[in-house]
Amino acid sequence: MLARHAAPQDPIAATRVDALDWAGVRKHLDAYGYAIIPGLLGAQACRDLANDYGNDTLYRSRVVMARHGFGLGEYQYFRYPLPAPVQALRDTLYPHLATVANDWNASLGIDVRYPAVHANFLTRCHEAGQRRPTPLLLQYGAGDYNCLHQDLYGEHVFPLQAVILLSEPGADFSGGEFVLTEQRPRMQSRVEVVPLRQGDGVVFAVQHRPAKGTRGPYRVTMRHGVSRLLGGRRYALGVLFHDAA
Repeated sequence: MLARHAAPQDPIAATRVDALDWAGVRKHLDAYGYAIIPGLLGAQACRDLANDYGNDTLYRSRVVMARHGFGLGEYQYFRYPLPAPVQALRDTLYPHLATVANDWNASLGIDVRYPAVHANFLTRCHEAGQRRPTPLLLQYGAGDYNCLHQDLYGEHVFPLQAVILLSEPGADFSGGEFVLTEQRPRMQSRVEVVPLRQGDGVVFAVQHRPAKGTRGPYRVTMRHGVSRLLGGRRYALGVLFHDAA
């Protein structure tokens, strides 16, 4: 049933993802709830995706953030079949992140486990009525920003997601930093500003991550957003692994 949604994998992206230092990615994810992956997409692939923002045939819906109190700017959700680079990133990142997700859930006493193959997880989503694809392309202009939020679209939520910056800071735009906050119990929020260049990806916790405490692991709440763009235009690709109800 899922076969009709699938686009061919991009073998270049698959090779690049599988060759990553996943031990280093895992170490940073466990320590901070996020990890930067430099050069996840090449410059031409970034430009091609950004240039396709105006191609309405690729998308199922458009969201203008100001109408919903989400911030300023807009984004569009892709429809199935996904563009080949987006499908490849979803398929190749997921198996590596599923191991992290399963370990995180085990440490927090959460019973949910994730299959090794992304298509099998999508079957779980679709059987629960979560059938709408969630990868999205975001567009920001001067003065735009994205409020802190969590991307939750139904009962089944994969605990990690990725954002790839498609524009070049300093050349295409200024400001517009990707930011993360974590809220520990009975403590004020901590903020991380994540420096990205064109093509860099950041993998991060969707909602919660485990942190080490004196009495064992405990749950930290994570949110993410984008600071105000000072000038230019900024495009980013969001890759989520669960579909939406």
